[in-house]
Amino acid sequence: MSKSGVFRISSEELKEEIVGESKPFPKYTTQILNLCNQNAQGTRPQVVGQMTELIQECPYKSYIEWEKWYRTRKPSAIVDATVKIKRMVDNLKGAIELIDDQMIRSWVEDLVLVKTFVGLRFQAAILSKIAKMKRTTFRLATPTEESKGIDGHIGEMPVSIKPQTYKYKASLPESIRVPIIYYSKDDDGIHVDATSIFDRDTTLQ
Repeated sequence: MSKSGVFRISSEELKEEIVGESKPFPKYTTQILNLCNQNAQGTRPQVVGQMTELIQECPYKSYIEWEKWYRTRKPSAIVDATVKIKRMVDNLKGAIELIDDQMIRSWVEDLVLVKTFVGLRFQAAILSKIAKMKRTTFRLATPTEESKGIDGHIGEMPVSIKPQTYKYKASLPESIRVPIIYYSKDDDGIHVDATSIFDRDTTLQ
């Protein structure tokens, strides 16, 4: 402990202090199991219960009593979660067998080159998609237009493209007087909210 009294308790130390023991896992295995669990959703509330509520509901304070109480309340949860994760581990083993040097190189190229470029240039994709839906043209903004909060044009309409979180900022640093297209990224692409563009068409009719 430092002289200031500031210190850190590791995850393993927490287990030892609270539970009385710590189960060591071989290197890398917990990372693999975490990945498999994410894909299999083995420890979702539907399988193991809402853990925060169960912990609060449990009348006992020691780990041994908590474990017995939980197993009584959810007798099949641990087995059900184990089966789901084991199935995903087997799937992952099969996938690993398919990975060779060429696949690794292709994955690196996709991550470093393709996804980096797409991630930084997705504004053009948003404008292009909306333009196709409206059967018109699009273009990216000039540097002068960008300084005014404009990111591009759909036909003749100037628009701004902002992340979804922009909606909820308490005080916006700029006043944008053109329709705003909102987006949010996920693992499979971009969710786009262009309501302001299509609502304007309805208003003009």
